[in-house]
Amino acid sequence: MDDRDWLILKNLYIHNNISKTAQNLYISQPALTKRIKQIEKEFEVPIIERGTKGVRFTAEGEYLAKCADEMIERIRQMKETVWNMNQEVVGTIRLGVSNFFAKNMLPKILRLFKDRYPRVDYKVITGLSSEVFNLVYNKKVHFGIVRGEFAWAESKCFLFEENICVASKEKIELEQLPELPRIEYKTDASLKRLIDDWWSGKFSQPPLIEIEVDSTDTCKEMVRNGLGYGLLPSVLLKEDEDITRFTIKDENDEPIIRKTWMIYHNETIKLKTAKEFVRFIENYTFD
Repeated sequence: MDDRDWLILKNLYIHNNISKTAQNLYISQPALTKRIKQIEKEFEVPIIERGTKGVRFTAEGEYLAKCADEMIERIRQMKETVWNMNQEVVGTIRLGVSNFFAKNMLPKILRLFKDRYPRVDYKVITGLSSEVFNLVYNKKVHFGIVRGEFAWAESKCFLFEENICVASKEKIELEQLPELPRIEYKTDASLKRLIDDWWSGKFSQPPLIEIEVDSTDTCKEMVRNGLGYGLLPSVLLKEDEDITRFTIKDENDEPIIRKTWMIYHNETIKLKTAKEFVRFIENYTFD
């Protein structure tokens, strides 16, 4: 069996349906059925039984399906180890990346790294920084790029920092904020806590939140159209002449900042490709 067969078992166990599994793996149903029969022939046992509500795994099939994750990971590790024995930088880099970074910075970074090492491929998963952190912690990816502070005991690389700004269509003063409509957006708990702590230290009343949106990009568009103010990272507002802004500061008159990091397990850089990626990021200039 190869990794494709284990992936079939994993997906079939999740969906319990031939057509859904075939669709999810982008193969035809006849091809999928053929592979299942070959797996049964190899182990000399039936692994599924068809029914009116899909398929049901036999005891032997269920055991194999539960081994799928372990086998897929083991095959991946073996491939990476073999690739690492070669002097050439080759293989797949698995990345977990915060949504903002993935949209605004990652494409250029991957293109430049690909230009230098054309035999390197990527698997990228995007999400909130808290989700990315969990991907790295559970070793689902090689590297995670997260915004904000996370308790991480292993390797990490500082990328850049940004101020948090009050952004608005027209110029406003700090003292006006409690009386003005604010546009809230979905974000990580770390940034929300940073903003909430700053607010509670400045004002005795809660913010007047009139609009709640799904992302910083949507918040910025609402601000641009004069629907309220937003508390947004400065990197999102660069060269945006339609929006006025000022940086929020703590009790010591120091700017409130958020840092972006690349985190990874120490063992990751045993892989030649991963080591070269770290070196590349460490020397990359973030605008």
